[in-house]
This record gives sequence, structure tokens and C-alpha cells, in this order.
Amino acid sequence: MAKLTPYLGFDGNCTEALRFYAAALGGKIEMTLTFGQSPMAEQIPAEHRHRVMHSVLSLPGNGQLFAADKPPGTECSGPVGSNGIGLALEFDELAAGEAAFKALSEGGNISMPMAPAFWVERFGMLTDRYGVGWMVNAGPSKL
Repeated sequence: MAKLTPYLGFDGNCTEALRFYAAALGGKIEMTLTFGQSPMAEQIPAEHRHRVMHSVLSLPGNGQLFAADKPPGTECSGPVGSNGIGLALEFDELAAGEAAFKALSEGGNISMPMAPAFWVERFGMLTDRYGVGWMVNAGPSKL
């Protein structure tokens, strides 16, 4: 059985973004490793050692989100939402989905407000303050 885990890339604000996601989604940051804490620390310029090499956010319901800052000297297309990829969240309870949507939208842009959909009680889309696209499904499935 395959398990798909989203991995988000940031440009120096990974810790800030994961704290935001932890608060918005009721998750917990389980692990964060900076470039300076890694075995390759001496190969990393001092001004980049504070950046996140790998971080794990655990979400309710056994979900996970991985994230990191881009390595020094590499090009990055930016956060996931800027290249057309969105993250889909599914909540069995309507209130939990609406709360997550509201929290994720703070400082971001709502492209489709939460509204009834044919497949679920409520659905909405937004891009958060970090440029990551989210699709939120809330309530029991209608399919």
C-alpha cells in the first residue's frame, strides 16, 4: 500500500508556515531538522544553517505534512500553490472543515467560499498567505 505525503518547499519561512498550519489544522510539529543540525552542516554557508532541512507536521486522523526550506544555492519555483498543485483536506464534521477553512484563509485569498457541493456538504478553495492552494471538503460525502 502506498502512502502519499505532501512535501512543501519554502524560501526561509518554513518554521513560520508550519506553526501556522499546526494552529490552523490542530496539528503538531513532530520534528524539525535545520541544515546546521545535519551531518552536512559544515558544507552549508553559516547564514543558511538556521533554515529547515526537513520538518514533519502530524495532523488529526493520521495525516502528515512534510516541509523544508530550499537548500542554499538552489532555485525553487516557490510554494506548492504557485505551480498549480493544491492540497485537499477532508473533514467528516462540517464545523471542523469550516474552522480549518477560516483559519487557513487568514491573510490569504479565497477563490471559492465554502458552499454546498454535489459531492460533499460544503466545499471551498483558497490560497493561503504562503501561496499554497487548499481545497477543503467538509461534512459527509454525498457520493
